[in-house]
Amino acid sequence: MKWNALMAVSALTLAANTSAFALPKEITIATEGAYPPWNFVLPDGTLGGYEIELAEVLCQRIGVKCKIISQEWNGIIPGLRVGKYDAIIASVGLTEQRARVVDFSVPYSASPNGFLVRKNDDLSDLGFEDLSFDLSASDLDGANQAISKLEQDFQGKTLGAQTGSTASSFIDQYFKNLDVRLYPTFEQLSLELNAGRIDVAVASVTTFKDVFESKDGANLKMSGPVFKGGVAGSGTAHVVVRKGKNDLKEAFNSAIVEINQDGTNAELMKKWFGVDISIKSS
Repeated sequence: MKWNALMAVSALTLAANTSAFALPKEITIATEGAYPPWNFVLPDGTLGGYEIELAEVLCQRIGVKCKIISQEWNGIIPGLRVGKYDAIIASVGLTEQRARVVDFSVPYSASPNGFLVRKNDDLSDLGFEDLSFDLSASDLDGANQAISKLEQDFQGKTLGAQTGSTASSFIDQYFKNLDVRLYPTFEQLSLELNAGRIDVAVASVTTFKDVFESKDGANLKMSGPVFKGGVAGSGTAHVVVRKGKNDLKEAFNSAIVEINQDGTNAELMKKWFGVDISIKSS
């Protein structure tokens, strides 16, 4: 069965599954618009990226019309809480602090945090390559060993992260004695790294492919291990809704599980990231 035909069949199935949900005819979804390839502003002023196409697919599956708007990252959750929009699709990781004030759907992708450095720098080989550490695990010996070694390597260096991100929370807890600079967007963060004004950018590893394919990306590389869990976030991305909007959350849950299982999400991810980081289990 062709992919478009599969989408049509799946949409009909989901429509039956979500008919019990009391959903409005139209909802507004906020995204950042400055986090390529997840979401960004195109030259003509419209929004593009993986999460824009994801939002359109999810809205089609749950049977509502969606308006997608951009919102600065630092105010994106407060804006949801005061009712400026109905949901957020902006690579938001689940943390204990965030879960106190908003609700999260099931995950639609995996996105641990890693380190982006310059190739010709002495940090180009941080060690612990291809290792992933879960900071919420009961046994943190390996993670603590890696963090201790990284802290030594980062002495005298400047780290950067996006304001309000799980990466900034990770730095604040584990590297708080180092020189750290925060930036409002990931684009500014990567530009500062390339210009030599910071030595390490800490961010979701899924943003790195777009950087490598950019004009100046040949000078940069990923180095060291990746981290998720605890203050680094769940390592997954979720749709975010206001507390008490259970019908909307459950409708998104059903749609996300379906597109993760039927391959729709995998196709979007291969297009935008070059790799499938969808979550196959419900």
